[in-house]
Amino acid sequence: MVKDFEAKLNEYAHLLVEVGMNVQPGQTPRISAPVDAAPLVRLCVAACYDRGAREVLVDWTDGFVSRQWYLHGDEETFSKAPPHQKAKLDWMLEIEAPSLSITGSDPEMMKGVDPNRIQAWQRTAGEFSRPYFDAMTANQFQWIVGAYPTQAWAEKVFPDQRGEAAVDALWNAIFAVCRITGDGEGVKRWNAHVENVKRRAKLLNDYKFKTLHYVNGMGTDLTIRLPENHIWIGAGETTSTGVNFVANMPTEEIFTAPCWDGVDGRVYASMPLSLNGNLVKDFYMDFEKGKIADVHASEGEEYLRKSIAIDEGSSYLGEVALVPYDSPIRNTGILFYNTLFDENASCHLAFGSAYPTCVKGGQELDAEGQKSIGLNQSINHVDFMVGTADLSIVGTTLDGTQIPVFRDGNFAF
Repeated sequence: MVKDFEAKLNEYAHLLVEVGMNVQPGQTPRISAPVDAAPLVRLCVAACYDRGAREVLVDWTDGFVSRQWYLHGDEETFSKAPPHQKAKLDWMLEIEAPSLSITGSDPEMMKGVDPNRIQAWQRTAGEFSRPYFDAMTANQFQWIVGAYPTQAWAEKVFPDQRGEAAVDALWNAIFAVCRITGDGEGVKRWNAHVENVKRRAKLLNDYKFKTLHYVNGMGTDLTIRLPENHIWIGAGETTSTGVNFVANMPTEEIFTAPCWDGVDGRVYASMPLSLNGNLVKDFYMDFEKGKIADVHASEGEEYLRKSIAIDEGSSYLGEVALVPYDSPIRNTGILFYNTLFDENASCHLAFGSAYPTCVKGGQELDAEGQKSIGLNQSINHVDFMVGTADLSIVGTTLDGTQIPVFRDGNFAF
């Protein structure tokens, strides 16, 4: 049983809407969520209208329905863009609708599904939705990812518990790492957290690193070159019209973009990756001049290989993110099997697209211009965790000075 559940759920909804999306009067926010999340969605809808929303759009998803389509749908449907879906995204881009995506599906919902079908749909959806998601990652409008624990997800996280007990345990964990107590002060606590993360991001920006060198006991030995005018971003972000928002809740990361052709060496994943409803375990990647030259995994390797082959940019890195090993999420001792949480418990990288806001002036350039300043281009973006208790990261500045950034898994400053 979750103590003060209704009060905490209401506080969470207001946190997502007021701090996460920061809905403005007259806007038309869109919420995408699994059908199980209806109780949270209803509170979010009400909170949006309280903020002066013109209209609130809700798109429901269902993992079972999606799985049946992947297993039994006509082959053509995976490679043909549905006109109504593209039209809706184009319209939402036109009105710059803020976006709230609520995750919570079974981490292994697509286990056994033909990876070729998953790859085909990723390519199709990635192409017709690219204008919308390019605008989103350029912060043309507010966007945020939150979560709602479904039973299947909860039982994966807590295998020794079943049903309501597992769901309650996952709710308690989510509320804790999101700084929710039920006292109605969640927004105030989050604003303070955002400011703390931003202070450390400023320190990183002041160093103006040229490269980062990662080493740990798993065998990671990776050098990442950073764009000349890269920007470290932490917690809060700002739209092109000056509206503040928080893209992930929870969030502990400070991130930037690597040079797409400036990554060399080997990196080992420190956690399993839930990739399109399949788990990828015990994997490493080898990089040569930025490109993933080889991968190996003890489980799910075929899904990983398909993902890095979605397009050319999928085999290059688009994000570098720093998270202390002793983060609130890591200290729960829970493996969430969900990227929103696990990436905020560990330093991570992402293959696929870069965020154009991570290089000065990047969002003002077209795709070709962004690539010329080091930003990777792709319809894909997949985060994977690399942080460990013994991770060392050394930054080299433009004048050749070496600065310890991480020591024993945590920030050295």
